Amino acid sequence: MSTTVSADAAIPPAPSRSWQRAVDDLRQGWRQRSLWGYLGWQDIKQRYRRSVLGPLWISISMGVIATGLGFLYAALFQMQLEQFLPYVATGLLIWNFVSGCILEGSEVFISNEGLIKFLPAPLSLHVYRLVWRQTLFLLHNLVIWLVLIIIFPQPLSMSLVLALPALALLLVNGGWIAIVAGIIATRFRDIPPIINSMTQLLFYVTPIVWDYGRMAQNPAIRERIQLAELNPIMHFVEILREPMLGEQIVWRHWYVAGAITVLGWAAAMVILRNYRSRVSYWV
Repeated sequence: MSTTVSADAAIPPAPSRSWQRAVDDLRQGWRQRSLWGYLGWQDIKQRYRRSVLGPLWISISMGVIATGLGFLYAALFQMQLEQFLPYVATGLLIWNFVSGCILEGSEVFISNEGLIKFLPAPLSLHVYRLVWRQTLFLLHNLVIWLVLIIIFPQPLSMSLVLALPALALLLVNGGWIAIVAGIIATRFRDIPPIINSMTQLLFYVTPIVWDYGRMAQNPAIRERIQLAELNPIMHFVEILREPMLGEQIVWRHWYVAGAITVLGWAAAMVILRNYRSRVSYWV
């Protein structure tokens, strides 16, 4: 009887709590992009099945909301509509992506309970699927931005190219948000309602329907308005909205967004390493 042992058999499997397992989960999930890409597209098709306009309702809904908010707050703040409406619409476009990653991220594993229990797939597959779906929503809503740029021409410049790395940074952050919120909310089922309430509050303290730059110039409220920079979502909104509207680039927002990205993914990797194997028992 041969005592030769294969090299693969001699290497013990990595423990369930290891950095290798966490990294492998992300890597294997990315390799299955054809699967989560198809599932993400099917999510949108199923939502608008038997609808005449189909996914165009995504853009129509956002266009109606942006127009209503633009007219209302332009009148309240006494601002020119041709400048304020693109500002509101672009901010709302970015906000919908961020809030979608937060809200759906908190239930990403709960809503995929059946797949997690019966389909041997990495957890990151569901995260990639969520971010991809939100990206498709974002791309659909870009139609509103294009229409407004045509109707109300903005002073676009070469800084528009910064919209691409800003968008990439947004997508990368959507991943860690879904991992952190998803795993914690799967363990503690009271978390999703709390996240939902906090997200609604964040909408009002994020400069979407109010102009941060203009209000910060008012000496009477400058110090209070600057507290808005404690809101991390504001920086991600600004790094993408500024190049899309041809505004002056404020690099401070990029530095903060970069730091949040590093810290967020560090937290996501720690949580993924320690609790990845428990999610299938918690759902």
